[in-house]
Formats: sequence, C-alpha cells, structure tokens
Amino acid sequence: MSTVPSPALPTTAVVLAAGLGTRMKSARPKALHPIAGRPMLRHLLATCEAVFDRIVVVVGPDMAALEAVAAPHPCVIQAERLGTAHAALQAVNHFNPGDVAVLYADNPLITEATLRALLAQRREGAALALLAMRPADPARYGRVIGPEHDVQRIVEFKDATEQERATGLCNAGVLCAPAADMARWLAAVRNNNAAGEYYLTDLVALARAEGRRVAAVTGPEEELRGINSRAELADAEATVQARLRRAAMEAGVTLIAPATVFLCTDTRFGQDITVGPNVVFGPGVTVESNVEIRSFSHLEGCIIRKGAIIGPFARLRPGADIGESAHIGNFVEVKAARLGPGAKANHLAYIGDADIGARTNIGAGTITCNYDGFEKHRTTIGADVFIGSDSILVAPVEIGDRAMVTAGSVITQNVPPDAMAFGRARQQIVEGRAAVFRASRKKQ
Repeated sequence: MSTVPSPALPTTAVVLAAGLGTRMKSARPKALHPIAGRPMLRHLLATCEAVFDRIVVVVGPDMAALEAVAAPHPCVIQAERLGTAHAALQAVNHFNPGDVAVLYADNPLITEATLRALLAQRREGAALALLAMRPADPARYGRVIGPEHDVQRIVEFKDATEQERATGLCNAGVLCAPAADMARWLAAVRNNNAAGEYYLTDLVALARAEGRRVAAVTGPEEELRGINSRAELADAEATVQARLRRAAMEAGVTLIAPATVFLCTDTRFGQDITVGPNVVFGPGVTVESNVEIRSFSHLEGCIIRKGAIIGPFARLRPGADIGESAHIGNFVEVKAARLGPGAKANHLAYIGDADIGARTNIGAGTITCNYDGFEKHRTTIGADVFIGSDSILVAPVEIGDRAMVTAGSVITQNVPPDAMAFGRARQQIVEGRAAVFRASRKKQ
C-alpha cells in the first residue's frame, strides 16, 4: 500500500480525448468542436496548465488534428476504444510521481478552483478523490453512494435502486489518486460487464476493496456536465459567453446589451470601451482603451487602437489594424489593411490589402481592387489624402501624401503627392435625346 505523497511531488493530468462524438452527428472529433472560438479540448488544457505540472492527452488513431491542438503536450494513442480505464492506462508511462487526475475532453468547463479543490481533497487523506455534482435533472448520471467524505461506490442510473436514485449526488467522471495507486488500479480493472469495456469508475470499488477512503468534491453543474450533443454544446457556449461577458464588464467594458454580444476566449479589451448590441468578436481581436464598437459589427483577427470608432454594421477581417482615433463606419469591410491615426472610412467601402495614412478620408463606395484572379496586390495611400466617393483603386497602386482622387475615378497609375487625379470618362450631354428615346420605346 503506497503512502500519501508530498504535495511537492509533481502532478499529472491525463485528458481523455479519443471520443468520436457519434451523438454529435459529426465527422469531426468531439473534442475539436469549438466553444467561444476555441476547441473544447483547448479549454480544458488551458485550465489544467494552471494546475498540473504535466499534461498527457489520450487520442484515438488518425487524430492528427487533435494532436495539433493538444501540442505542446504529449499525446498517446488508444488504438482500440476499450473503455475509459483502458484509455487512461495508455498514459501510465507519462505519470509524474505525485497525484494523477484523469479528466475528459468533453468536460471542458471545469475551473481552476474546482481542480485545486480536487487535489486538496486528495492530499487531505483520501486515497481517491472524485468530482461530483447535483444536477437539476440527475436521471441520466451515475450516482455517488455514501457521504461525500467517505464514498462507498458509484452506481449507474440503470442499475441504481429507487433509494440510490433519490440521492441526487452524481458522478462527474474526474478521478484523482497518487500515481502508484492510479497505475495499479487502472491495470486491475476488468471488463466483465455487458459492454465488455474497462470502466474508470471501477477504481472506486478497487480502492474500497483495499480499505482506502474515497472522497468527493462537489462542483456546480455548469462546470461538470458533459457535452455529448449539439444541444449540450449550445448550453456550454451559453455558459462560457456568460463568463466572458462578466469578465469583460468587470475589466471596464460597457456592454449595452450583454446577452447579444458574443466573445471569444482570446478577446482582449482595454478600459472604457463601449460595445453596442449584436456585436460578434471572432478569434484574435484586441481592442485598446476608449474605443466604441457600434451595433451589428463583426470583428476577427484584428486590432483596434485607442479612441477608434467602429460601426455600426462594420466588418473587420484578419489583418485589419485600425489606428488611433480612426473611424470605420457602416457597411465598411477591412481586410489585411492598416489605417493610420485619424483615418476615416465612414460609408460603404472595401479596404483590402492596403496601407492608409494618417487623417486620410476614404469616400463612400470606394474599393481597393486587390485581387487580379491569381494574386493579391497592395494599395498604399499616404497621409491627408482625400479619396472621393465611388472610387476604384486598382492595385498595385500608390497615392502620395495630400493627393486628391475625384469622385467616380478608376485609378490604375500612381498618384504623386499633392496631385489631383481624375480617372473617369468625360461626361457628354445630348440635348433632347431623352424625349426621342422615350418616344421610340412607346412605338415598340
């Protein structure tokens, strides 16, 4: 019988991620389905990284995409899906000498505080610690039998008596034990059940058979519920969005209609930011201080510098860098472009693969024609430039500082500084022609 290890011994988290997600009705491995712009596996890994010294991920065969998400943590392959205990056993050679916790990638919302409570319970003398919950609808979960400080066994719902079902304390699946005990118990699990699988929950019975104490840590349902369907994925998304909105507001962001704003886990905010209703933040957005983002804007892979105003109905795509106090207005799309301080594109414009100088004004209907059907080309516009409405800038092209482009122009050649460019056909007027035209139509 092993002794209780010192808390100083390095710990291990084994994350089981080999599930195919059959009930998700998807060809994508379950652990790759995103929540708030991040694969669910990454959510759990980020939490584990704050708690455990080593993380090992158990994947199935041909899951290279999942292994890439798990990096830099090592992966081991469960060649045959023979059950959860069998999956955890594949990682035994990676155990640190301290406590080992076995977790599930489809339980991605567990918090750092809950995992630390699990380790504390184990170190306070329980040979095996587990996570439990009291869900509003406990029917489908296995029951934890016995008081939390001295768990007797775990029984599946279908096998539970009416009295056992009435307990309401449910197994959340996560177990923690000293490495030597964990390895021995995993190897001792047998598959003498109807499914012919090796179940991790059998560790409770093995520990009790040795006279060891098993204890439970009870956590909130929103952290510990599993994700096995699209509906449960949507529930998890709602939980994470609520956390992110609350954190943003606590950090100094005003969300006018919080429930309508959707954030990503990597959204970064400064202070004194105002976000209007129905704004979506995709991955990779950084917003500096004193920015206003107006309603119905969609942002991803961009940086918005202090004092800028975005929207309403603006779209910032990857590579957009909006300068200090710049304005991006309604129905303006920016992609792989930098706008200098004070630059403005207030109406109905497409700015792609471009560099826009300070204080330059981009008129309504302006388009940077960046793609020739084979390659992308860049448009460079200097400082204090005026681009008239309905201008088409055919890249590659450069427009010098303080230049002016007249409305309706098609610009295909470089424009020197301080020059005025006309790139439109000459207007012609034929007196009385409209009346003749109408008359001819009536005769038809």
